[in-house]
Amino acid sequence: MKTIHCFAFATSIVILSTLISCKKDSVSSSNNDITETLRPVQTAVSTTVNANCSGFYKALPARYDSTTKKYPLLVFLHGSGEVGNGTTDLPKVLNNSIPNLIQNNKFPANFTNDHYSFIVISPQFKGWPTPDDVKTVINYAISNYRIDTTRIYVAGLSMGGGATWDFAGDYSSKVAAIVPISGASFAEEKRCANIASNKVAVWAFHNSGDKIVAPTVSKQFVEKINGNHAEPAAKLTIFESVDHDAWTKATDPNYKENGMNIYEWMLQYSKSSK
Repeated sequence: MKTIHCFAFATSIVILSTLISCKKDSVSSSNNDITETLRPVQTAVSTTVNANCSGFYKALPARYDSTTKKYPLLVFLHGSGEVGNGTTDLPKVLNNSIPNLIQNNKFPANFTNDHYSFIVISPQFKGWPTPDDVKTVINYAISNYRIDTTRIYVAGLSMGGGATWDFAGDYSSKVAAIVPISGASFAEEKRCANIASNKVAVWAFHNSGDKIVAPTVSKQFVEKINGNHAEPAAKLTIFESVDHDAWTKATDPNYKENGMNIYEWMLQYSKSSK
């Protein structure tokens, strides 16, 4: 009789443990399905990513720590006015565009009907970033945060816009969509062909009277990419302005074309898992 009781007790424990395990899995899955309603939380991180980057701002979805899911990654590349040491200079990254929007609670909690929320990484570079610098930042993010590697996006302004073009040209297989704004670069044939052949979605912005970086730069990139039978076709928006700053309007979540802002537009595109 004792043996029977012990067996029954042990069996009950196993069943109970299984039920608890199933309940935990159910809760985890349920948490992953809940839509973000609070804006992302942005914090400064001073750490050596590589020789040209010793710090960045990370903005995680508000409920990041209570989920297990992976999120789209948006890397924002600053302009030359925000270069710095990654520590005491790091707040300069907050001066413009996406990190400024997040800091001032103007960045939405989620986007599109699928309710995507981004992980946003805004690195500070000590000098002009190379494509390898940008790749290293992305690899750091993948190693340290839950990134959906099929949904990696890069946007940048001026110097950072040029770095966005260059990175996409050299590492086209790594990025799903880019938004170069007033980007300072040169439309090399090979890079443009790579962007087209790897089906990187492109939405570029420039001001018509930009005296710092001529709008012909963005026009040449888009023309050469589309000349390589790009699918989707690269897109260019020219604002009527003599200022260099096209990024304030371009990255404003309220600015939309065909019913989509740049964030909703980016999320249409993804890479195949590798």
